[in-house]
Parts: sequence; structure tokens; C-alpha cells
Amino acid sequence: MNLNKKSLNRPVFYPPLITLILTVIYGIYSPTEFLDTVKSANSWILTHFGWLFTWSSFLFLILILAVYFSPLGKTKFGGADAKPSLNKWTWFAIAICTTTASALIFWACAEPLYHLNTPPDGLNLIKGSKEAAAFSMSTLFMHWSFTPYGIYTVAGLAFAHSYYNLKQPFSVGSMLYPIFKDRAHGKLSHAADIICLYALILGMSASLGGGMLAISGGLETNFSIENSSNLRLIACVVIVVTFIISSATGLTRGIRFFSNVNISIFIALAILVFILGPTKEILMSALAGTKDYLINFLPRSLDIKSGINNEWYNDWTIFYLANWFAWAPITSLFLGRLAVGYTVRQFINFNLLFPSLFTIIWMSIFGGTTLHFDILGNGELFEYMSQFGEGNAMYAMFSKIPFGGIMSLFALAMLFIAFITAADSNVSAMSALSSKDINPTNPEAPIWIKITWGILIGTVSFIMLTYAGIDGIRILSVLGGFPSMFLIVIAALGLLRLLILKK
Repeated sequence: MNLNKKSLNRPVFYPPLITLILTVIYGIYSPTEFLDTVKSANSWILTHFGWLFTWSSFLFLILILAVYFSPLGKTKFGGADAKPSLNKWTWFAIAICTTTASALIFWACAEPLYHLNTPPDGLNLIKGSKEAAAFSMSTLFMHWSFTPYGIYTVAGLAFAHSYYNLKQPFSVGSMLYPIFKDRAHGKLSHAADIICLYALILGMSASLGGGMLAISGGLETNFSIENSSNLRLIACVVIVVTFIISSATGLTRGIRFFSNVNISIFIALAILVFILGPTKEILMSALAGTKDYLINFLPRSLDIKSGINNEWYNDWTIFYLANWFAWAPITSLFLGRLAVGYTVRQFINFNLLFPSLFTIIWMSIFGGTTLHFDILGNGELFEYMSQFGEGNAMYAMFSKIPFGGIMSLFALAMLFIAFITAADSNVSAMSALSSKDINPTNPEAPIWIKITWGILIGTVSFIMLTYAGIDGIRILSVLGGFPSMFLIVIAALGLLRLLILKK
């Protein structure tokens, strides 16, 4: 079929678009009321359903482990004769660069500073102590490795199996097919697509807003360019134009190229920081963090006798889980699309095991280096971050090691590319979801739909950042994790059903 003949999927495209416009208007004209409203809704969800976020994400890992060693693990997506569209290295690079890569770059330095200097009540940790540092590292591992990738993997497995092996349409509703069968399509599918699109648009807008701040902060640090709204606008336009061009080229060119370049910079930068930084302290911090992570994985995953107060746990762990759930449904459409020609077991390796190990190594190097210099400077890096923002924590860390100025330039380029690849992949999935007649033979949406979503995300991000701040829209995007959680839980039940039937 000619791609140009694909038409707009109106029941999926217009509802989130209209709702988004109304949300932006509300945020601009009543920013205080808007922020209070979304904070209240977020607090209610975390208070009443926090347990469901924690238990479901933990049980997903158990389910994935069972699938991995079951006969279902040998199932090839697309059938026995299907050929992969990607080699394994590119598959790994894309899996990293389209999920958590952009956040890894600056949160690896920013988050441990918070935990080191403001540890949760109940653990009796002294700020700046070795015990607080070990807690900081283990918390990084908890928030950024196996647990979030487990959420993506369950959703991706459910979609890929339905899409390639059960010949279901390109839709979030296809994840639900093993449970609801044909009832998964129609109104139910449209509702799922709409909710997930809205949540992801908000999430991407908030992420792009944070990206603009981090990139403009990096330009100010490295080139003494004033961090103004004009600079953020230029950064926004360049990012949006680049990822639209990349998305328009399709999977075969843009995402492959940027992901391979970025993973190379990731690895090179990690090696340099490990060698030029406090190598011994990095290793000691990694060991202490790993020990604390393994010992406390179960109680902190389920919030059972963890010693952590509820306010901290809601503000950090459950907030993160809600964020992963909000992004997972549509991100999993893209990840599932890449799985053709590979087995279920290989999918788990390249979307859970390898990315989690990579993240732990990355967090150990950058988080360990940041913790060492902050302890050495009696909270100097934390004070700098508190004054200039989380996006500048990484640049402050680089200033403490040899050739840090050069490395900060590479990190700035890496951050730029990471936002492009993440936005590219999600815009591709969003556009396909908003189009008719998407299938394995014709997987790309019309270019004009990609351009529309790209411009809309950039516009919303800049407007909200300039006039209302991004806190409200960031929290609102996380609220999308609430309905998304139920969708993925149902998808997990469908995966469990497939596991039982395969046996």
C-alpha cells in the first residue's frame, strides 16, 4: 500500500489534541490553580494506589523471569522465518537511547546529591556520611535499572507478540488482546490509545522543557552565553527540527544513526570519567551501593518495613514508577516493533538485562564521582545544584576532574542527541498510532502527522516553560501513569495466560 494514502485516525488523534490545548490554556491563565489541582490529584493517587504501583512493578520482574525460562522464551516474533530488521548492537543502542538515556545524563549526578544531603527520615542517616552515600547509590539502582525496564519489557512483550504473532493492529489495545480478544479493539482500544497519547505528549513536553534548561545551562557554562528565554527557544527549535527530520527518514536511517553515535559517546565518556576520576572511590561506592541494593531490594520495592517515611517514598519511588508507567504503553509500541526476527528471550536480554546492567555501570561511575567530590567539598556540589538547577550538576562534577571542560562539551552533544533519539522514537509511535493502515509491511506514518506532533510538543513545552513552569505539566504527565498502570497490568495478565498456555 502507498504510504501517502494512509489517513488520519481521527478518533485517536483529535481527543488528546483538544484536551492538550485546553490544558495549556488552563496552565497559562491560572498557573497557581493549575499546579494546585494537579498536585492534589497526584497526592490522592499516590496515597490510595501507591501500593499497586510498587507491587505490580515488582511482580512484573517475577513474571519476566518465568517467561525467560519457559518454552514461551523460545518464541520468535514474526514466526520462524522472520528476519531481524536490526543487528544486535544497534538494537541495544536504540533500547538505551530511546528510553532513559537523556535522563541518565544529568540525573546520574543530580539525584544522588539529593539523597546524600537530604536522606529520608526513619533510616537515621547523617547527611554526607558513607551510609548516606551507599543509600544514594542503591536508590539510583532501584529507580533506574531493573524495575523501570521491567515495566517497559512487559508492555513491549505483550505488544510485540500480539502485533507480530497474533496479527493484531498497531494499537495500545493490542496488548489487551490475549485477555479481551476482539473486544480489545474498537472503543476500548481508542480509549487506551487516547489516554496513553495524552500522557506521553505531556511527558515529552516536560522532558523537552527539562532538556532546554539543561542544554541552555550547558551552553552558559561552556560558552558564557546568557541563559535566557531566547536561548531556550533556539534550543527548542533546533531539537524539534532535528528530531522531526530524523523521524521523517524512518527507522532505517535517523534513529539508527543517532543511537549508534550516542551509545559510542556514552561508553567513551564513562571510560574517561572512570579513568580520570576517583577510580578507587567509584569502585567502593559501586560495591557499597550494590550491597545495599541487594539487601534492601525486596522491602524497598514493596515498601515493607523499609524504614523510609511515606512522604519520601511517594515523592521519589512511586513518583518515578508512575512516570515509567505513563511512558511505557507507547514507548513499548516502538520497542515491540523492533523485535521482529528475535525471540522472546532475546527481547528480555536487550530490553531489560543489558540496559539495566549498562545503567548500573553508568550510575556507578557518574553517581560515584559526584558523591565523592560532594563529600570532599562538604556539600559544595549540592549547593551549586540548588542554586543553578539539576541540569547543571553534571557540569559541576566535570569541573572537578582533568579535561572536564572537554568532557562537558561531549556531554552536551550527548544530551542533545539523546533528546533527539527519545523524541524521534516516541513521535514515530505516536504518529503510527494516529494513522490508519499501519502494519509490519507499512510501518511508517505519513510525514505530516510526525511534523504535527513534533511541532505541537515543542510549542507546548516552550509555552509552559516560559509562562507557567513545567512542574504542573510534569506532574500531570505522571498522572497518566495511573490509567496506564491498569493497562499494563492487564497486558501482564495476558502474558501470564500465554505463559500458561505455552506450557
